[in-house]
Formats: sequence, structure tokens, C-alpha cells
Amino acid sequence: MSSGNGAAERVAVLGSGGWGTALAVHLGRLGKPVGLWGRDASLVGEMSERRENRRHLAGVALPPGVEPTTSLERALRGARYVVAAVPSHGVREVLRRAAPVVPPRAIVVSAAKGIEEATLLRMSQVVEQELGTARPVTVLSGPSFAAEVARGAPTAVLVAGRSPDAVGAVQHEFRSGYFRLYASDDVIGVEVGAALKNVIAIAAGVVDGLGLGHNATAALITRGLAEISRLACALGGRRDTLAGLSGLGDLVLTCTGGLSRNRQVGLGLGSGRPLDDVLAGMSAVAEGVRTTGAALALGARHEVELPIAAQMAEVLTGRRTPRAALDELMLRRQRSEAEP
Repeated sequence: MSSGNGAAERVAVLGSGGWGTALAVHLGRLGKPVGLWGRDASLVGEMSERRENRRHLAGVALPPGVEPTTSLERALRGARYVVAAVPSHGVREVLRRAAPVVPPRAIVVSAAKGIEEATLLRMSQVVEQELGTARPVTVLSGPSFAAEVARGAPTAVLVAGRSPDAVGAVQHEFRSGYFRLYASDDVIGVEVGAALKNVIAIAAGVVDGLGLGHNATAALITRGLAEISRLACALGGRRDTLAGLSGLGDLVLTCTGGLSRNRQVGLGLGSGRPLDDVLAGMSAVAEGVRTTGAALALGARHEVELPIAAQMAEVLTGRRTPRAALDELMLRRQRSEAEP
């Protein structure tokens, strides 16, 4: 399948987990040459040999134009688009290593979702610190399980950035018959929604693990959206962004979908398993575990109350049982639904 956009421009995808591989597969299907970088030499070697990422995306063939490599220089050579799809806690280190060989005219696409724990920076801010501000940075976010994108299932996402030209270019070059991109200039709202929905998804998993029913799940998602929106607005984001794909859309998917890693963490906790045991059985990162503490610190800095995140922090650290955390949320002082 060709994108029909003339000469195919090269893309570098940094990160060979499920999401990075899915994006590489998608872009490869559009006829683009893709350098897919991974740090794990054995995984990269297996992908090169078998043309499949059996560890993170089994059953999906890598298109001919996708080249797995452990060399950042090789992956980035001649790239017009650089997609950062590593877990949030690894973004700074990878981009610091990549910085000397990122092409000057490249457009950077951050596909990582989280808040850096040490600095409380959003991922696009980390990117700009490591690569400078000369290259435009965009953010790709929205309700999108990697396995479904890789299968070519219909998906709609958001691309946000301060440069309309860069946003438009990503929209144009990354679209396909099954992958639709909407545009936004609200980078803050998009990134806060992307990061905090993982925290709420852990709580949704806890609700399901405790068998508390659909009423409780619906209430949790709705109040979770209010919590995310409060923080996003305090940071300078727009409330309407959180009602869109990168807010409500991603939140619903992550809180209810069977492929959600963060929901799986909550399910395990809700069924009585300790956190270490739950995480030991997972092959990929559940971003919400790290994001919970960072979100609370960010909330404290901006005097924003995050009651669901606060209770999940108590559960994740073992200071409170999942049932006690949910009881605490139900017994909070009743108030008007409309935000002050």
C-alpha cells in the first residue's frame, strides 16, 4: 500500500516495543522506508531474521521497508520524521544519545505517554531539552492499542504541536485508509490527558477486580476525566481538548479495553495480588505505575486536587487496600459536579 504522497520520506522509529513496532509496521505499509531502533540486540536480531516482533506484536509481519537496527545512526540517517516511542522514563536518555545524529530538518513525533518523575516535565518538554527547539516537535496521542493499529483496524488519533506546518505534515504523511489523524495546537492538554488516563485506568482495573460493577466503572471514568481536566487546565491546557480523542477517547479505551496494560495492573491489585507480582508477569511497561506519583507532585505544585490518583498511590505503595481506597473515594465530601 502506498501513501500516494509522491517520494516516500524516511522515518526513524525509536523504540521496538509494541507501540513503536506497530507504528513502524503502519508506516512501512504506506511504502515508507523505516529505521526501527531497539536497544535489545537479541530482539532486534530476531526481528531482522523472522520479520516479526514475536515478543511484543506476535503474528504481525514487518513490511519489507522496515529495517530493525540497534544503531541509532543507522536508524536516523536521512530521516524526515523521528518517532520517539520508548517508555517515558527512557525518553531523555535515548534522545540524548540520538541528538548528534538527528537530521537538522527532521520533524519529531513524540509517541510516549507519561510525566518524567525527576523533573515533572511532559514528554515534548523532555524532547526539546535534549534536541533543542530548532526542530518542530509534535505529539501523537489518542485511543490506539498497538495490536489493533498493526492489524489495520480503524483508528483515529490526534497530532498536536505548535507548528501548524509540522502538524499538517504528520497528518498528511501518517494517514491511511484505517488511520485518521486530527490536528490540535493544545500540546499541554493532549499530553496531560495521555499521561493521566493511565492512572485512572489502574483504578478502573481495581474496580473490575473487586467486582464492583458497571455503575462504579462509569462513575470512575467520569470523575477521572474531571480530575485530568483540572490538572490540564491548571497547566494551561484547554478543557475541550480533554473531551476529545486524547482525553475522553483514550480514557475510555484504556479503562475498559482488554489490551490495556494499566487496567491489567488494577485487575491484579483488585484481586489481591501484590504489585511486584503483577508487574513481574508483564512483558511491557504499564506507564500509570510511574505516572501516579509524578501526577500527584504536579498537582501539589499547582494546588490541584487529584483524589483518584492519591488513592491509587496508596494502593500501589501497599499503604491501603484496594477496597479501602475505593471506600475512601465514595465517602469523600459530596459537592457540586460543576467545577468551580
